Amino acid sequence: MTMENKAAAFAYAPAPESRSVVDIAPSYGLFIDGEFTEAADGQVFKTVSPSTEEVLSEVARAGAEDVDRAVKAARRAFVTWSALPGSERAKYLFRIARIIQERSRELAVLETLDNGKPIKETRDADLPLVAAHFFYYAGWADKLDHAGFGANPRPLGVAGQVIPWNFPLLMLAWKIAPALATGNTVVLKPAETTPLSALFFADICRQAGLPKGVVNILTGYGDAGAALVEHPDVNKVAFTGSTNVGKAIARSVAGTSKKVTLELGGKGANIVFDDAPIDQAVEGIVTGIFFNQGQVCCAGSRLLVQESIQDELLDSLKRRLTTLRLGDPLDKNTDIGAINSAEQLARITALTETGEAEGAERWTAPCELPSAGYWFAPTLFTNVTQAHTIARDEIFGPVLSVLSFRTPDEAVAKANNTQYGLSAGIWTEKGSRILAVAGKLRAGVVWANTFNKFDPTSPFGGYKESGFGREGGRHGLEGYLDV
Repeated sequence: MTMENKAAAFAYAPAPESRSVVDIAPSYGLFIDGEFTEAADGQVFKTVSPSTEEVLSEVARAGAEDVDRAVKAARRAFVTWSALPGSERAKYLFRIARIIQERSRELAVLETLDNGKPIKETRDADLPLVAAHFFYYAGWADKLDHAGFGANPRPLGVAGQVIPWNFPLLMLAWKIAPALATGNTVVLKPAETTPLSALFFADICRQAGLPKGVVNILTGYGDAGAALVEHPDVNKVAFTGSTNVGKAIARSVAGTSKKVTLELGGKGANIVFDDAPIDQAVEGIVTGIFFNQGQVCCAGSRLLVQESIQDELLDSLKRRLTTLRLGDPLDKNTDIGAINSAEQLARITALTETGEAEGAERWTAPCELPSAGYWFAPTLFTNVTQAHTIARDEIFGPVLSVLSFRTPDEAVAKANNTQYGLSAGIWTEKGSRILAVAGKLRAGVVWANTFNKFDPTSPFGGYKESGFGREGGRHGLEGYLDV
């Protein structure tokens, strides 16, 4: 049997998830005070599927007047919502969590269509975590006195929340669940390229009987996000997204009484020591940078590998990358989906061209890219130095920069040599080395012999230009309480 025949024998037949499980309306309004409504100025925009470039729906585009309406609705709802006993608020959160579980297949397909990520990620990672966050914070709602923030901590008021496009529903859960558990009301703006799952969540709020005005969803562009952040009657700002926008938000709220949490960019180091299990490390490297097409703020985008095993590790890694399947995100066999937008694809392309121009050596996995949609093949760069742009700037795509080191101290120094501080990974069989190195890394999350694992009980956030404040866990309550 020739190699070609073998490859054909083990080819994966298409296994598409059905689009028919989700019903997408031709148009959607803003969700304000429990009702869907047009934008005040009647403006709309289209949301497209990144894998095909087809228009999925037309969505209302919020302006300053809509932001004001939503904040007023949230302020009115705050009076009664914050006065409810925690055990009553918990019932709504439990109900929302259960409806998310019941509708998870529908939501997974919707998220894959609107975002471009593979169905096996939305189905097996995103949706279970979304439900878990609501279950977890439902459990906290009547126990806030015991959260370590003093007796009878009070909610802040109206939370203005702006979320990115890479994990639309999960970022919504990270923001809305703790806000509601602590007695705040919410105005949330999803990213303009991925508005649909947030609008479906609005419907889930109605299905759960959530009182009107407690959650408001404003679809729109950056101007709507800026108006929300700057609104004088917003008490709390929560933002996940780019460092540049985060800095602008920090400037705009400076001198006000608003409480802020920012979760920004990252350039995570994935450190592989010479005693690491190579095959396991390779899987962790692949998860670290190619999960969600590398569009992850805590991606392990810098691989630091001990010099003595560099060749062996890279051979194994390249072999593994040739087996990744790129294509239709709705196919259950797909590993690498589409890049979220034409704009993001252009940024990834420009940064990889810079990497080549600066002398790094590029290797791209051999795969055929579909003719329509936004695609980028898994790529790695060797001969990278710390001075290279691709080792410093967040690419936010399926691109890995490989650097080497000789000693643990050098690994730590290189890992910390970044303006970011969101995540890091350590691969070694020595527990003592894990603890020693982890203690020296300036990163909010350090994974050991794994990568990109999340849990609602565990706090997530960064140092330096990766932002401040924590989301998830007991720590995630603090940003929504007057402590």
